Amino acid sequence: MHTKTMEGLVGARTNMNQLNTPMRIYKEARRRGDTATMERAMGYVNDFSDKAQEYKAKADEGMEEDAKETREKAKLQCEEAIRKRKEEREKLEEKARENRNADTNMDNVEISEEGKAFIKDNPDMDTTEAETDGLKSNGIKEPVTYTKEGEAVLMEQEARISVSV
Repeated sequence: MHTKTMEGLVGARTNMNQLNTPMRIYKEARRRGDTATMERAMGYVNDFSDKAQEYKAKADEGMEEDAKETREKAKLQCEEAIRKRKEEREKLEEKARENRNADTNMDNVEISEEGKAFIKDNPDMDTTEAETDGLKSNGIKEPVTYTKEGEAVLMEQEARISVSV
């Protein structure tokens, strides 16, 4: 609670309590018919009432400041929560990208003309298609995927099916 609010509430309550005494004196003086005492008592009542109104205005001002601070604090917390969610989402997206790329890395391996000639010249070498990195007999490479252990695995071509109705 803001200090202006507390001061305003306490001051207004105190002045309203103090207003009771001159009001009681005013009522007694009215019964007796003492106009001078009535006027004096009513002056005190007005003073206490005015002070209570001033403190009420101070309390209202303090409550407005409290509400403003609360709104600003809530806005900052909301912005902070949005920022944190955005960072978390970016981290998750980055992890997802890393996971997609970590499982299989596509590397294109090119064999030089000298290497191709060497393979053709030495047919007695015990080589497999995986060891030659996907080199076909006509010299066109197939895509090769490597596992985490470093073994080459030939990529399967996707079958494209066309259906016309």
